[in-house]
Amino acid sequence: MSHSMTMATLDLIGLKCPLPVLRTRKALAAASPGARLELRCSDPLAAIDIPHLLSETGDALEASLREGAVLIFHIRKAGGA
Repeated sequence: MSHSMTMATLDLIGLKCPLPVLRTRKALAAASPGARLELRCSDPLAAIDIPHLLSETGDALEASLREGAVLIFHIRKAGGA
């Protein structure tokens, strides 16, 4: 499996706004261009906050899923120049 296919998981279940966005921003800042990240959140506001964060950072939301009360986001860190 190549590095670009590896997806790190960030478990944000139980955290309330603004913590999921703050932790996601920190993880994206530390990630290499092209890195993939899976977020798992239970805060319903994450459905609004995470896409808004990505519109600010320029990173890509590849998928948004729901498993019961858990929101799952697949994100790809924006590539370098």
